[in-house]
Amino acid sequence: MPAPGENLRINGDRLWDSLMEMAKIGPGVAGGNNRQTLTDADAEGRTLFQKWCEEAGCDMGLDTMGNMFAIRPGTDPDALPVYMGSHLDTQPTGGKYDGVLGVLGALEVVRSLNDMGIKTRHPIAIANWTNEEGTRFAPAMLSSGVFAGIHTEDWAKARQDADGKLFGDELRRIGWQGEEPVGQRKMHAMFELHIEQGPILEAEGKNIGVVTHGQGLSWTQITITGKDSHTGSTPMPLRKNAGLGMARILELVDQIAWSHAPHAVGAAGHIDVYPNSRNVIPGKVVFTVDFRSPDLAVIQDMEHRLRLEGQKICDEMGLDVAFEKVGGFDPVAFDAGCVAAVRRAAESLGYAHMNIISGAGHDACWINQVAPTAMIMCPCVDGLSHNEAEEISKDWATAGTDVLLHAVLETAGVVA
Repeated sequence: MPAPGENLRINGDRLWDSLMEMAKIGPGVAGGNNRQTLTDADAEGRTLFQKWCEEAGCDMGLDTMGNMFAIRPGTDPDALPVYMGSHLDTQPTGGKYDGVLGVLGALEVVRSLNDMGIKTRHPIAIANWTNEEGTRFAPAMLSSGVFAGIHTEDWAKARQDADGKLFGDELRRIGWQGEEPVGQRKMHAMFELHIEQGPILEAEGKNIGVVTHGQGLSWTQITITGKDSHTGSTPMPLRKNAGLGMARILELVDQIAWSHAPHAVGAAGHIDVYPNSRNVIPGKVVFTVDFRSPDLAVIQDMEHRLRLEGQKICDEMGLDVAFEKVGGFDPVAFDAGCVAAVRRAAESLGYAHMNIISGAGHDACWINQVAPTAMIMCPCVDGLSHNEAEEISKDWATAGTDVLLHAVLETAGVVA
């Protein structure tokens, strides 16, 4: 039996072929994917994934939130499994790798272990978490959040999409609601491989990001109310322009984020303007400010300054304003032991690597609350993600999955 060493590598060609085959399901309009959660395309992707897992000798588990768990047995029946995985659902205009690399990379780890005849003491599991993206049913990381006890199952299943359809109804409709109680599984550890979704690794010439922390997030929805009036005939001193108030607060958001450089960020991605007519001064705007930082104190300071200074802006303009926190989570520090296993794997394989902080939320951020967890990141071209033009190289995918293989083998224990 070969000892785990740098000679152990995954089959990069097979991994890439699997990524391309999955990308045929739920194709987008510009080369990416539209495989939103609990759609028929999601069901088709799940079916293919299950087929591949069963062909690799895994037993498939399915819980009541639709989370899928493929298990490769270990030699110790009492040992808790080491989990890998991510998500198969995509944005409406998503790429072929966001989330999918983590699921199919995990599958490739199992396939490669089978090829090499390697047994582990701990079982190894592959997870496909339902509705990580949160684009159809908010919030993001919904089902891993239920698994970790962040949300109740009833609340999650009552989430509605834009057409008023319920998460629970759609899960049953596509046939992927299991009977296993969600959250009952216990984990020895979990590793999530993911594309960076940012430009740092590519700019630094690194193949591997050793993710030490995940940024915390704060979403504040702001509603500014002024007065609809004619853009041409309303004198400037008599205007109550809610749109102008928003513009000044957006400038404030940028200033607040810059004051905590380099790791804090802030912007508004969701904006609704009413009545949104060319010749009517906006009487109402609703927008959501997204602040992120790996430091909880920084997030709290940004929230406080937004409310205090945003209120002052609107008071001076004669506008009414309301602030509502509509989402968020605290920064995450990933498990030191799992992070060290990732770093050792990258070093032993000779891959250029660096510590990195995840700027996006991931299922690993919730699972970290119930089991030791770490993440591995590989670069993506120009840092572009949540876009059909999202791209990575076969070499990057292979390197990230090689590191996943070695970190999991160290954690699961090779049986000679």
